Amino acid sequence: MAVELSKLEQFVALALQEDVGNGDYTSLSTIQENVLGEAKLLVKDTGILAGVEVAKDIFHIIDPNLTIDVTLEDGVEVKVGDIAFFVQGNVHSILKAERLVLNVMQRMSGIATRTNLYAKELVGTRSKVLDTRKTTPLLRFLEKEAVRIGGGANHRFGLYDMILIKDNHVDYAGGISNALARAQTYLTTNGLSLPIEIEVRSFHELEEVLSNEGVDRVMFDNFTPEDVEKAVQLVNGRLVTEASGGITLETIRNYALAGVDYISVGALTHSVKSLDLSLKAKIV
Repeated sequence: MAVELSKLEQFVALALQEDVGNGDYTSLSTIQENVLGEAKLLVKDTGILAGVEVAKDIFHIIDPNLTIDVTLEDGVEVKVGDIAFFVQGNVHSILKAERLVLNVMQRMSGIATRTNLYAKELVGTRSKVLDTRKTTPLLRFLEKEAVRIGGGANHRFGLYDMILIKDNHVDYAGGISNALARAQTYLTTNGLSLPIEIEVRSFHELEEVLSNEGVDRVMFDNFTPEDVEKAVQLVNGRLVTEASGGITLETIRNYALAGVDYISVGALTHSVKSLDLSLKAKIV
């Protein structure tokens, strides 16, 4: 997965409207418009670098004449003092892009760093760690890319690319079978082809899911690792399996060893510390 350029262009336009407004009056008032300069992206933290390719696109959207010389790629481990890239060109353009690039890269690198910690716990198992929809509004496309860079996998992007029947849907629909029947009828009636996943809270609900056709994935919500192992055995390869609910860095490997295919963790994106990065400039 790569970030879609048209979506990034829309994001940059909105971000510049928010940040620059009618003009960067500090730069306009203190620096001549034709001054050329160079800046380096300095790493001031340890973790996984993410957002380099996005940063290149942001610079080029703001000023196609800027030149970026990348020294560290997305997904590499970085430490204090590393330099990720150099950017050369018009100083006004560099300064206009500076905060947006830093905000994006710091957030993405923090998510990639957190994801990588979880992914390392799954080495040697069949499980993959998944993100969720617990993302920053309008930044989901960047945050999910950061998860991928950090070694995780992406779940559905939004409400439109999968039928994911959760506890509230089940309760409002009047039970597992009702919810599944209505979902399948809806897809058929509207000519849609979407995978169906359903969340279960008990073995009773799991048995009801297994008695229905047309389900692609089942999510075990707030099961213990021991119960996940029993549930995986009951499913016996008929459905893709996923564990979710309160799974931490300390417990994720136990869930993986239970044999589940995917483990979704909201903490990959909802409570991440950004990586400390800085753009340091000099006059050419």
